[in-house]
Amino acid sequence: MPTLRRRNLPLLLAQAREVVISNFRPILNHLGVTEQQWRIIRVLHENETLEPWQISDLCQILKPSLTGVLARMEEMGLVTRCKHESDQRRQVVTLTDRARQLVADAAPLVDKQYQSLEKALGKDLVADLYRVLDQVLDKAETPVPRVALPARRAIRKP
Repeated sequence: MPTLRRRNLPLLLAQAREVVISNFRPILNHLGVTEQQWRIIRVLHENETLEPWQISDLCQILKPSLTGVLARMEEMGLVTRCKHESDQRRQVVTLTDRARQLVADAAPLVDKQYQSLEKALGKDLVADLYRVLDQVLDKAETPVPRVALPARRAIRKP
């Protein structure tokens, strides 16, 4: 049987993400929002108005899922969607006053949780994590040659 010699980087990233987000999930639950909703609120808070495709890219939410998430957020009174002023075929999304108040309520809790995370992991490790992730994201446009794939073999049923 062939040996996989490298550690599973995608799995390690997923596990590290869970370590981090598990510290913030209780705050999100308390505020009544999901992780996806919070990501959208954060990027809209930082960018004011975005088109759905921009939200999809920034939040790493697939477009079909984003449609449902935005609909629920609109029902909750967290976002408004309206036609783009220069192109009526396009749509823009903005936060409502209710969502802005949610950010104001969340900010001190999130900040305290970051402080707790830094205390537990160490400020240097958290700073290193930001630095390394920024470096990876800065290289996102660097082409990585893909391995040539062999022809598919039919999977036999047992």
